[in-house]
Amino acid sequence: MTPRQQTPEQILQDIYDRASATANNTVITDAAILERVNYVCLCMSNRAGVRLLMSCLLGKLCDPNVDPRKPYTEIGGNDSFSGRTYDERYLTQFINKQRLPVNPTTAFLTPTLRNIDHALTTDRELVGRPRALYKKTLQLLEDVAENRIAADVLFVETIRVLLKLRDEKLSRMASLLSALERSEGALPLSSEATVTLIGQHLACKNASRLPVLIVAAAYQAAGERLAERMLPLHSHNAADLQTGSIGDVEICLVGDDSVVTAYEMKMKRVTKDDIDAAVTKIAKASKRINNYLFVTTDKIDPDVAEYAATLYEETGGTEIAILHCIGFLRHFLHLFHRVRVDYLNAYQTLVLNEPDSAVSQALKEAFLALRQAAESGD
Repeated sequence: MTPRQQTPEQILQDIYDRASATANNTVITDAAILERVNYVCLCMSNRAGVRLLMSCLLGKLCDPNVDPRKPYTEIGGNDSFSGRTYDERYLTQFINKQRLPVNPTTAFLTPTLRNIDHALTTDRELVGRPRALYKKTLQLLEDVAENRIAADVLFVETIRVLLKLRDEKLSRMASLLSALERSEGALPLSSEATVTLIGQHLACKNASRLPVLIVAAAYQAAGERLAERMLPLHSHNAADLQTGSIGDVEICLVGDDSVVTAYEMKMKRVTKDDIDAAVTKIAKASKRINNYLFVTTDKIDPDVAEYAATLYEETGGTEIAILHCIGFLRHFLHLFHRVRVDYLNAYQTLVLNEPDSAVSQALKEAFLALRQAAESGD
């Protein structure tokens, strides 16, 4: 079967097999192209570039007549194609199956790559950060279009670098988890030690998703005792209008799908405008919400807290309050002291199961290292 006769799934499998066979040995001899591939694949602050590159290369391999710089049908002509279709229809399943360290969703819906109607040529600058990522990605697409490197060779190298990154990540995680297992026989952390541990994790960089997981873990650990359950969490960057959700964490009574408690997380001070926006959400809810709770990592303004308390009657019986994230955690762990280990394990599972775009690999490793140090007494 010739490459032109292969299905996209077969092409991806062939590329994967070739990348696996090359192991630690690159197949690219051009130093400039090799540097660009490594930069795009290893740019951890933005994973959209490598997913864009993969989509365009797959499109080129499925139809050699297309221009890899034209992944938008709006461009027109016989050499344009839908990069988003290749991305969503074929790459998503491939990425998930092989656990590749890239964005879990299409690159074509990111602000930088959305609604483009021109070729991705190097004379045009894509507005996104880091600038070098998009510049080097466009250069690689041009390298293929100008026949400086074959699309399949570039794709093999891209997957090879991603596989190496994946395996290194899995190895580090396995080592950290193994260290935790060796300390399982120690005395369980106290509630206060657990608060300290999670507080240290919350103080790490890029921790905006963690308050959601802190509250979610509480309901996973104690939900049965409360006869309450948590609805599935939405993705980190999903807007409320898009998901139709009332809060970041939504709680229902067991056996009922109506939200009775909604939590909204803030990594800044809660303002009166935030309270007013919550009142609008409450008014639009199909059934009355009992509690709408803000959880903040910043200071609580007494005037704003007092304002929230005055809205009970206006909302028809919904209590609006502002809680401090660590204060919430401390109260929960002392109230449910006997499930503190269950809580910590639930939090760890939530952290590790989040996509890297929401909780970075560094943040996951930081938690495991902090927990191991806490439990070993270091």
